[in-house]
Amino acid sequence: MSAKDIQVLFDEPACDHNQGAKTGCAKGQPGATQGGCAFDGAQIALLPIADAAHIVHGPIGCAGSSWDARGTRSSGPTLYRTGMTTDLTNIDVVMGQGEKRLFFSIKEAIDNYQPAAIFIYATCVTAMQGDDLNAVAKAATERWGVPVIPVDCAGFYGGKNFGNRIGGDALLKHVIGTREPETVSPEAERPGIRVHDINLIGEYNIVGEFWQVAPLFDELGLRILCTLSGDSRFREVQSMHRAEVNMVVCSKAMLNVARQLQENHGTPFFEGSFYGIADTSQALRDFACLLGDGELADRTEALIAREEAAAHATLAPWRKRLTGKRALVFSGGVKSWSAVSALQDLGMTVVATGTEKSTEEDRARIRELMGEDARMIDDNDQGALMATCREVGADILIAGGRYLQASLKCGLPFLDINHERDFGYASYTGIVELARQLCYAIENPIWPQLHRPAPWPQMHVAASAV
Repeated sequence: MSAKDIQVLFDEPACDHNQGAKTGCAKGQPGATQGGCAFDGAQIALLPIADAAHIVHGPIGCAGSSWDARGTRSSGPTLYRTGMTTDLTNIDVVMGQGEKRLFFSIKEAIDNYQPAAIFIYATCVTAMQGDDLNAVAKAATERWGVPVIPVDCAGFYGGKNFGNRIGGDALLKHVIGTREPETVSPEAERPGIRVHDINLIGEYNIVGEFWQVAPLFDELGLRILCTLSGDSRFREVQSMHRAEVNMVVCSKAMLNVARQLQENHGTPFFEGSFYGIADTSQALRDFACLLGDGELADRTEALIAREEAAAHATLAPWRKRLTGKRALVFSGGVKSWSAVSALQDLGMTVVATGTEKSTEEDRARIRELMGEDARMIDDNDQGALMATCREVGADILIAGGRYLQASLKCGLPFLDINHERDFGYASYTGIVELARQLCYAIENPIWPQLHRPAPWPQMHVAASAV
């Protein structure tokens, strides 16, 4: 990828902070890829396409460090969970065998797994030695008739968010618009209900969270053409251009996909979240509003009233136990503000939130929820984070799994909010699960014992008296 191509991707017109000076996103610096590089971001964005083969072209360490990093789930094919790599060695690099190894790796994947498509990912080594992924992909597609999609995502191009954008750009260039969706037959429609086609962009079905939302769309008559990319199939990605409305779920990760679908196909989009009662309801209302279907709007309001009443009734005992508890949320992107909204639904006070991977729009949403003086933490230093927890009097730290040990060492309850977690927190049912897990963490009987004064001085006094 040329420097000009990289700059084009950095310059995202749909981002509010990209207006005026047109400076675009902050460019990556060599070595500054903590939290994920561009290759990592591109692969985790595309890996959930479940019936495709994903080949990492580079040393085996790149594949081993990034495989299945997002914890997405599939309701059908599991080919995406098979790690594939060309496993380049020093000899391959010296002898210039990279492209040849990639070509025969594609053949092996086709012979052994019959994938719907193959994604091939560049890494730092193969980008520096100049392997032409586009030429290999074209030759392999013509040879075997299976779509092969090149993803030029060398890690040194930038950070993980930029890698997400590279993955989206590869889909726009090679996949989206290459197939028409299946026609909805009159028999498939519920009597008197018009079916609308929509896409969810940046929805990765972490721990099966998409399955908590999907029944709501089915009831409303909204057919999801594609979830990009959780539990998706290659044919679904191909037909995304025919949706009537797109929802960007994961903040700015694939905003370029939504923008270009709007520019090229006239598909409007909005940004939303399924974390928390209020945000879930607003997302459903936004669909009805953009689709302009009055009957859909009425059905949506009826569904929202029913689901909110049920959720509030179920949450009542949990909310009593959580009201007034102070939480520090240390995550990035969409979770930096969507988790805040969900916790506020439960009556909790969010004392600070992390913004390490958040955009300016994410920060604006945080200020709307927490006020202009909202405390935002950019530094991911564990010691400083624990000090902040003590300073603000947090009752629980909600963050990624890498902060678990530090939190427990400080005697602070912890809840994993990142993609490694074991529970889904999306939609009306997910907020109940979130409340349950928060109570389990905060009210664990270990904490009173841990903070009780040590018995050793009293034991020493008693022994001296004897």
